[in-house]
Amino acid sequence: MSGLNRSFYLLRSVMRHQITPKANISAKPAKHVLSAGEQIFVMMTMFVTILGPSGWILTNLEEYKKRPGAAE
Repeated sequence: MSGLNRSFYLLRSVMRHQITPKANISAKPAKHVLSAGEQIFVMMTMFVTILGPSGWILTNLEEYKKRPGAAE
């Protein structure tokens, strides 16, 4: 058991210089509450921005497989 404690001591001494300060987290409510319309707008914007390009690629996948200039 003393070997385990010694290894924890060595690990702690190595990590001592790498410890970062804690973030300032507060438990206060938001200053500006988003309405349901604003939330829907943000969620739809994120949906289109992230999934739109991947959906386009999957829809046109057969065209992307073709080599340009190759005989059909």
